[in-house]
Amino acid sequence: MDSVHLDGSDEHRARARGPSAAARRGREALLLGLAVLISCFGYVYTGLATVDRIPDGFAGFAGSMLCLALVPHLAARRWAPYADPLILPLAVLLSGIGLVLLYRLDFSYSARYSSDPTASSQLMWTVIGVGLCVGVLIVLQDHRRLQRYIFLTMAVALVLLMAPAFFPGDTYGAKRWIFIGSLSFQPGEFVKTMIAVFFAGYLVIHRDALALTGRKVLGVRLPPGRQLAPILTVWVLSLLVLVFERDLGTSLIFFGLFVVMLYVATERFSWVLFGVLMAAAGAVVVGSAEPHVKGRIDAWQHPFAALHSQNAGSDQLAKALFGFGSGGVTGTGLGQGHPDLIGFAGRSDFILTTVGEELGLAGTMVVLMLYALLAQRGLSTAVALRDPFGKLLAVGLSAALALQVFVVAGGVLGLIPLTGKALPFLAKSGSSLVANWLMVALLIRISDSAGRVRAAAWSAD
Repeated sequence: MDSVHLDGSDEHRARARGPSAAARRGREALLLGLAVLISCFGYVYTGLATVDRIPDGFAGFAGSMLCLALVPHLAARRWAPYADPLILPLAVLLSGIGLVLLYRLDFSYSARYSSDPTASSQLMWTVIGVGLCVGVLIVLQDHRRLQRYIFLTMAVALVLLMAPAFFPGDTYGAKRWIFIGSLSFQPGEFVKTMIAVFFAGYLVIHRDALALTGRKVLGVRLPPGRQLAPILTVWVLSLLVLVFERDLGTSLIFFGLFVVMLYVATERFSWVLFGVLMAAAGAVVVGSAEPHVKGRIDAWQHPFAALHSQNAGSDQLAKALFGFGSGGVTGTGLGQGHPDLIGFAGRSDFILTTVGEELGLAGTMVVLMLYALLAQRGLSTAVALRDPFGKLLAVGLSAALALQVFVVAGGVLGLIPLTGKALPFLAKSGSSLVANWLMVALLIRISDSAGRVRAAAWSAD
């Protein structure tokens, strides 16, 4: 049989085309199998380290992980065949790591605090999130349909964002929950996706006015007065969330997301400069006036003061830093540390401490690289797209994920004040888990459109 030879132009066209739909889904299946194996290995290792035997629920866990990988994969094969083959495996792997960590923490929290296990409920919320992901892939055949409802989306987002302020009581100092009977959820987790949709649609309409007008001062083109209204509105809303709900994390993500998307849409550094100055001014004002926010800032500036004085506030950050320090490079091993000493937050925003202590610096870097890779796939999708709305939406979703990881990991590591947000996919939080799977569904849908555009362009050539 004669061999087929590609000359330089044909080879370039083949690379531009990228892998076919079948090849993409084949790679995805292989990576999903690896994600399931890693999760199952972690589950078995945890059982051997804590109870000295393979856990009784291993068969159920392995079957659940297989279904959580197989069902969305089959949905992607049917309704998003050109989607990026890395997005779904990364989400499944992060969810699997989260389930393993919560299963490991259940042993320590049960022994020390006699608390109920949480891994089973986290698995239930993972199933719900994956089901929502599949539903979005089936119903939303074209991401551009969302552009028709940007103002309705923003109206719903504002209602959800402000709703916790009207519910009595707070949880751990912040008012970010809505209580309906025995159920509770954090609307802010869904609001970040809604805001990304609105900003993408709004900036597509007003991009030229925001990018081409304004006067130069000291070599920097300042935004025009009339076009300052959007950023001023977002700034005020973020401050209102910070003041009335004492939710520093949502406020930072909300405002940071808008500034990032505004810069991408206009390519004007003046918007970033103006946004940073406004954020700094708002933080100084609210941080000096709002007691809860001021307490978080004091705890960040003096993390070890609480170890010497009972009136110095929470000692969680100090214990977290000790945990990271004791983990070293390779960690103590799953089940061999003491992350439960941190208290109630060890299974939510401080769950990264378990990674740092028991998996070490190496494990922490792996987890952070998984987040970085997931955000990078979203940005890569934005580069491949042609429609402005899809580009900005992909950037917004990726930025929202990256910002949340930054504010959580930065707080736990002592880089910034603690925010109390949940670490995506890993922490115990049904609202966060479902909202992040919604984000994954949108990224899969957008990346499918990008893959189709690339395949169509190659066919046209």
